[in-house]
Amino acid sequence: QVQLVESGGGLVQAGGSLRLSCAASGRTFSIYSMGWFRQAPGKEREFVAAITWSGGNTYYADSVKGRFTISRDNAKNTVYLQMNSLKPEDTAVYYCAARYSGYVEYDYWGQGTQVTVSS
Repeated sequence: QVQLVESGGGLVQAGGSLRLSCAASGRTFSIYSMGWFRQAPGKEREFVAAITWSGGNTYYADSVKGRFTISRDNAKNTVYLQMNSLKPEDTAVYYCAARYSGYVEYDYWGQGTQVTVSS
């Protein structure tokens, strides 16, 4: 199993930037991909971005394309989410997730980190 710990959330004004980190530990050598998801109050959790662990292929939700960048540091077993040009609608709890195959859902989750964007 893999354990995930997020950090880097906080309060920022609209137009500002934040960088989230997700440190993985445990059985990290066979991770297929890691992703970021978010859940705003009263809304369902939604996909934000993902990256494959070996090839570094990246995927983004349309709502964050051009503003957010996902990256990884395999040596540190850490995934990052650089968030620029933040909007109030980006306010949510952001969760890091991992899976061991591209054919299954994400089934390992961090505890979440709050991101609040003020207008």
